[in-house]
Amino acid sequence: MGAIASIFGYLLNFIYNFVNNYGLAIILFTIVIKLVLLPISIKQQKSLKKSAKIQTEMQEIQKKYRNNPEKLNQETIDLYKREKMSPFSGCLSSILQLVLLLAIFYLVQSPLTYMKKVDPELINTYTQQIQEENGGNKTVYPEIEIIQKKGQEDPNVYINMDFLGIDLSKVPTQSLNDPRVYIIPVLYVISSFISIRITTAMQTKKKKKDEIIIGENKEEEIDPMAQMNKSMSLMMPIMSISIAIIAPLGLALYWLMNNILMIIERLVLNKIMESKEEKENV
Repeated sequence: MGAIASIFGYLLNFIYNFVNNYGLAIILFTIVIKLVLLPISIKQQKSLKKSAKIQTEMQEIQKKYRNNPEKLNQETIDLYKREKMSPFSGCLSSILQLVLLLAIFYLVQSPLTYMKKVDPELINTYTQQIQEENGGNKTVYPEIEIIQKKGQEDPNVYINMDFLGIDLSKVPTQSLNDPRVYIIPVLYVISSFISIRITTAMQTKKKKKDEIIIGENKEEEIDPMAQMNKSMSLMMPIMSISIAIIAPLGLALYWLMNNILMIIERLVLNKIMESKEEKENV
């Protein structure tokens, strides 16, 4: 994971050298990463729409072969093959999100190593000095504390962490008396639930369209793969929120910006795909 964090660090540092602000650099960095991953996002959006499209047929198969598990599994596999999609596509996307989550966490907790590429010996020297100043107590994020305590006197370890009056080097659980540390995590939580609601609404809308086309009321059946994908999509924000409150605020800012871009991306792609479907159906 350190190797990925190091690659991201080169990009983040390149942007930082232009804007000279860590928060703004993270925002621009997030936009670049989102653009690079756009083809994957488009594929995921198509997969979500296809998944919603085949739900009606999936329910028919489940109803027809509910007493024959072997036949049910085979028909389900055949259905996914006909539609040229993988039942694990949502899981693969979640795995990619998890890799990004961990890589960015490595990056923001150790920006001197992965972003500024500071000499490890200098980092160790400052870490030991700060540990002695703290009475021998080790800190959770030594590089963040180096930036806070040594950055003003040594330009090699200085990063401008001030973003709109918020110190992005602070950790929410370690700065409970500063109300500003809650702003970004709270906005991130709100954006996460908005993103989930939008995704759910898109899938529900597609499912209702299919039911209207077929013109029948069918008994509700649960697709195990869809249920698993839904669980994964809910688990990722919960995991992210748990980490965001114990990590430097730079991480929460990245996730907040990523959520905002994801919401915009899904709305735009969904609009484009619906417009394309309407033209094909004319």
